[in-house]
Amino acid sequence: MAETVKHAAATRPARKTRQGLVVSDKMDKTVVVAIERRVPHPVYGKMVTRTKRLKAHDEQNSAKVGDTVRIVETRPLSKDKRWRLLEIVERAR
Repeated sequence: MAETVKHAAATRPARKTRQGLVVSDKMDKTVVVAIERRVPHPVYGKMVTRTKRLKAHDEQNSAKVGDTVRIVETRPLSKDKRWRLLEIVERAR
């Protein structure tokens, strides 16, 4: 039985990671990260930018507005928070 549990834990899929820009740090231990992706327009084919704003958990309140950060998917932490801060890639100037 222990082997089955160990095997199931080993096959868990990799968690999603995203990189984006911190657009808000007004909340305690939470940052809002804007994720941009470029997709072709369904009719015209021109590349357009789509932006998604995700709330991420920042335990030390270390990320500031303008920082480029990497976030990783996690269990639901609140109504809107499903991501947590993994690292600060680049500080704002």
